[in-house]
Amino acid sequence: MDRMAEVKTEKRLRFFINGVVQGVGFRPFVFRLAKEAGFRGFIRNTSLGVCIEVQSGSAEKLGLFRRELFEKAPPLAKITSCEVTEIAVEEESDFFIVPSDDTGAIQTMVSPDFGICGDCRMELLDVSNRRYAYSFINCTNCGPRYTIIERVPYDRPYTSMKQFTMCPDCEAEYRDPMNRRFHAQPNACPDCGPVLDMLDQNGKTVDCIDPLEFALDMLRKGSIVAVKGIGGFHLAVNAFDAAAVCRLRKRKRREEKPFALMVKDIETAERFCRINDEERRALLSPQAPVVLLKQKEAFFSDDVAPGNDRLGIMLPYSPLHVVMMERGPSVLVMTSANCSDEPIVIENSEAVERLGGIADGYLVHNRAIYLRCDDSVVVHMSGKIRPIRRSRGYAPSPILLSADGPPVFAAGAEIKNTVCLLKGKSAIVSQHIGDLKNYEAYSHFLKVSEHLQSIFQVSPELLVCDMHPSYLSTRWVWEQNDLPYLQVQHHHAHLASCLAENRCDDPVIGLILDGAGYGTDGTSWGGEVLIGDAAEVFRFASFEPVPLPGGDAAVFHPWKVAVGYLSCCFDTFPELAFLKGKDTSGVIQLLEKGINSPLTTSCGRLFDAVAAITGLRMDISYEGQAAIELMHAAGTVEGEPYSCEMVSTGPDRWMLSVSSLIHGIVNDVRSGRSVSSISRNFHASLVVLLLTVIEKATAFSGIRKVALSGGVFQNILLFDALVSKLEKKGYTVLAHTQVPCNDGGISLGQAVIGREYLKGKYKGIM
Repeated sequence: MDRMAEVKTEKRLRFFINGVVQGVGFRPFVFRLAKEAGFRGFIRNTSLGVCIEVQSGSAEKLGLFRRELFEKAPPLAKITSCEVTEIAVEEESDFFIVPSDDTGAIQTMVSPDFGICGDCRMELLDVSNRRYAYSFINCTNCGPRYTIIERVPYDRPYTSMKQFTMCPDCEAEYRDPMNRRFHAQPNACPDCGPVLDMLDQNGKTVDCIDPLEFALDMLRKGSIVAVKGIGGFHLAVNAFDAAAVCRLRKRKRREEKPFALMVKDIETAERFCRINDEERRALLSPQAPVVLLKQKEAFFSDDVAPGNDRLGIMLPYSPLHVVMMERGPSVLVMTSANCSDEPIVIENSEAVERLGGIADGYLVHNRAIYLRCDDSVVVHMSGKIRPIRRSRGYAPSPILLSADGPPVFAAGAEIKNTVCLLKGKSAIVSQHIGDLKNYEAYSHFLKVSEHLQSIFQVSPELLVCDMHPSYLSTRWVWEQNDLPYLQVQHHHAHLASCLAENRCDDPVIGLILDGAGYGTDGTSWGGEVLIGDAAEVFRFASFEPVPLPGGDAAVFHPWKVAVGYLSCCFDTFPELAFLKGKDTSGVIQLLEKGINSPLTTSCGRLFDAVAAITGLRMDISYEGQAAIELMHAAGTVEGEPYSCEMVSTGPDRWMLSVSSLIHGIVNDVRSGRSVSSISRNFHASLVVLLLTVIEKATAFSGIRKVALSGGVFQNILLFDALVSKLEKKGYTVLAHTQVPCNDGGISLGQAVIGREYLKGKYKGIM
């Protein structure tokens, strides 16, 4: 009778868990919990998620187990869903980890690549450890994931580690559930894993005992070395060698865009930059992004970050980087290995071919990189770390949405391209892909688009793209004849992106400021006030339309943009110093005849015009350069606002006039006022103007929730001041913390709009 009573009290629970739970130490964590509780059952990776079955006579222990799955999960694990059902008890003697089941539709998420953990770092630097100075040390808490995986489940045969057979010691670690390398798929050691090699500038193997030391010696002597990392190659030089930095800039044809720096440790970073608590946490996080930090003073040559008061700093995140920084220069320029706007190089032969004439040598290894993945870039604004480029360390970690829905695939924008796959309540945004006008970047776009759908085994019901007919991402969608598609307006997608990551379904006032986006009227938009949500928006206001002489080509010539503004704002074209030596006649003729001078409401172009009128920047070598330098020139928004006007253009529609603003700036230029003073006044003017239009939108709609999106909000001065003043006025402000406010976040917005379309709710822009 006692035995029968005991059987009746037994309960068996089945858990199906989804999220980032494979390759992050989740199974050994569960194994230890179950063993400590005396449970019987098993855990197994399946294509539907991680399946756990636990059986016990103690309801209290089962309840505790359920709580601890969430509360004590490994640091890299991210649970997005957990389904629990009670099932029939079974006869079992223990708790087991059973082999993966790779049948069925994929439900689990793939982990991003993570920086080296503290335990592996200690072993790496311990001369008595068998992995001392081994450049490929890793465990379940760190190392490559996304960039080496071909398919799921995340098991070694489906990764680029499949060519390396583990030695007995590594195999024992891999099989031991109590070891932190249990089922760490890239697990290896010097006896059985990947190895380094040194190639000369012609791609020939260098005969040397220690390839890493050979590369470091080259760096000490001023050479440029291409270094193969986790998501691709870097081009490295000694940051203290001004001649080497200058040489890298010339060879790479990167005239002025700042280089990223890798520093030995956080203490070294603090020597050069001011670092707050949030920035420190970001630098030391497993994601290990490049963090844009305020310089204390000019420690490096101007060629490191021309015209910029910030440095892009990252800590060594791979074991190879750690050893390099321990033995070599304490600060290295570590910039993406590419030429001009091409995507980052990932293959050894590709590096020799594409980096010929740039690199003096190549530090390579024989572990293949399956997918390119650039370094992520973040900045601290208005109290939070916000992404500028979301890539290594973050992608493809899911962004949790407010609701479930059908699968959708979004192709993103033309520049700073990413793609997005919606699956259930998860939005899977890809790594940064780049400018699709570049052939290699477009090829990367094709591979990532296929790979995301393949590894998650999702067949989308709808494809979504931008309205711009010339975007290659749009044309790609048109070519997929077997699926329906939807084209959505660029700035509506920006707004929807901000709402999605904030899990907001309410209508909001959306302030969307960027460089350009194809409007529903065929003109170029970029300074928009939209009221609504992902299903529909009302275009309440926009900046004054101004002709852009030469069209998109003028973007790299702010002086031409300025001529367009001056011609629009003055009856008699003003004579100003910045135009001396410029052939303005041809530009003015384009404007007068209306040839190739499309109208734009772009806030980004307004920044360009002001930078040129003040004489700060006539031409640029990278996107946003004029606006960045104008921001740095200001230093603060504590200025005297110029006169700005709002003009009614119809019932409940408004135009933000720039004429009086431009007149005020021209007057100050003529009076000899400094660029810094004019820039402060300009920033102050924008804050006042934007607050005014938001309050008018509130009076119209009753809404007191504001969403900020678009690349202009990478301007720290403008963003911080606007958020602060809005919050003081009682507004709830939504902004980006998971995807970039620039076009890198567009694909997320496109995808959630597409889901509204499938629900029959989409109405677009009114």
